[in-house]
Amino acid sequence: MMPKKKTTTTEPGFRWALPEGLDVPPDKLILRLDIFQETIVLHQFGENGTTVRVVSALEVARAFTKDIRLHSGALPEGALWWSMGPEGEEVALWRSPRVWQAALVVEAFKPPQRFNLPMPGLVFVCSAGKPPRVFAAKRRPAGLNYPLYHAPLLNLFINGGSCTGTHQYGQDVGQHPEEFFTAFFSDAGHTSGRSKKYPDGLLTLWAELDGKKSYPIRDMVLLGTVEQVMGEI
Repeated sequence: MMPKKKTTTTEPGFRWALPEGLDVPPDKLILRLDIFQETIVLHQFGENGTTVRVVSALEVARAFTKDIRLHSGALPEGALWWSMGPEGEEVALWRSPRVWQAALVVEAFKPPQRFNLPMPGLVFVCSAGKPPRVFAAKRRPAGLNYPLYHAPLLNLFINGGSCTGTHQYGQDVGQHPEEFFTAFFSDAGHTSGRSKKYPDGLLTLWAELDGKKSYPIRDMVLLGTVEQVMGEI
């Protein structure tokens, strides 16, 4: 931590554009932040001069938000966590193991293939108007160290992000898991490494699962932990 340093520099005040004749003193400057690539320097101006010190981004955030009350509002059913990050609000939703209906477009302008797919429990990390990130879990996550797995689904990338295609997600994140399955699937995304039995044949896995009642848990491929997903691995 850089020690405080006092100087006698005086800083000009801010003058409003006001009609002539109004005797309004300039607005007094009391703080200034200089943000460098790796350092934030705080200048504090007082009667006895200027104090200069290095501060952290966390200190700055706390100073600006100490009087702001943040809350999640009413969360959708099945919510696991709520977070506010660089991309805005995210809500993680849990959907228990079940059979989902899926439609796969193999060739343009041809009827899609229909599947009834048993899936393990799924975690959807959702933001309003954006495609969700999707992960699998053996049971409802109950902590930061709980393991998450690659969802054995098409339209997903290696980090769990999903391809929207022509589908437009709405503002109600509580509907995103169901929207994900009502949208058409294709072979877009990262299809390998999602099944131990068929590491390079996700469609073969789908054909085998079609019409079954439950997903073989032992086939799931580990991805990371809840904490890593929250940090966008």
